[in-house]
This record gives sequence, C-alpha cells and structure tokens, in this order.
Amino acid sequence: MRVITGTARGRRLVTPEGFDVRPTTDKVKEAIFSAVQFELENASVLDLFAGSGQMGIEALSRGAAKAVFVDSSSQSVRCVNNNLRATKLERYAQVVSRDSYDYIKLTSSTFDIIILDPPYRHGHIGNILPFAAKKLNDGGCIICEYESDADEPSAPDGMFLRKTYRYGKINVSIFCKEIGEADEK
Repeated sequence: MRVITGTARGRRLVTPEGFDVRPTTDKVKEAIFSAVQFELENASVLDLFAGSGQMGIEALSRGAAKAVFVDSSSQSVRCVNNNLRATKLERYAQVVSRDSYDYIKLTSSTFDIIILDPPYRHGHIGNILPFAAKKLNDGGCIICEYESDADEPSAPDGMFLRKTYRYGKINVSIFCKEIGEADEK
C-alpha cells in the first residue's frame, strides 16, 4: 500500500492487522480521487473509520488543507500516526481515538469531504450517513465505500447521489450537498 500521487507520492504505508481492516486497493483509491480531484484543494477532510489512514493521507498529499482521522482501535490510531510521520503530513492532521458514531454525532467541526470506509457487513454506511451529512459544508461530498452485494445507501436529506462506481466486490457512492442547502441539526 502506498500514496499514489502528490507531495507524499510513492511513500509506503503500513496497515493494521485484523479481519475488519481491508485497505482500499490502489485502483479504487485512484478512481475515488480522480472523481473528487477538483474538490480537494484546501479542503477539510474527515477520514471516519480511518484504519491505516491511507484515504485521508492521499487527500492531504493531493492538496487538502487538513484532515481528521477517527478510529476506535488503538492499533489503527498507532498506524495512522506512523503513516502520517512517514509521509511528513502530521502537521496537517488530527488523529482522534474515538468511536466513529460518537465523534460524528458530537463534533462541532464541519468538513468539505467525508470519507466513510467502515468494516463491511455491519450496516454502518446506512446508519452513519445521515449524521455525516449534517457535518458537511455546502458543496461538499461524502465518499462511501462498501461491499458490492450490500444495498446502495440512500441520499440523506439535502444531498444527491453524484455517482456510484463498481469495482468487482467494491462499490463507491459519492453523495454531494448542494451549495446553499440549509443545515438541519
């Protein structure tokens, strides 16, 4: 696993071990970041269920201004911190050791891009997507990665599905918030 492009291009990343951790392949990661390339510059990014942190790190490498990485696993938090040091991107990052649901419900922060790549087979996307939508800035997007045999998540209120991409056993849906949509908290 590596950073594909940008300031940390080619840097190798480590990943935590375990059945719930499944790093996004380079092919899928490249496709995701190609789809949101014009939204990345100076963006505020939330990498929820961060795992290794590779998605948020890729965003930082490609020009995002800051990223918050959230994971409840101490092993994942250590891994994210190690990867941030290895890529020299730690000054643009905040790493939070916390349950993703608690974080998204309680944070007062808002973001331009939210990345949801939770463990598969637990129904997390559909459950957490409405909370994430409330923390999204106008014109922002939520990137959801989930198993291809799962139901496609529905667009939260005030958002629309930009597109769903299919890569073998992985689906990626990108939801966007219209500019000027009123936030309902």
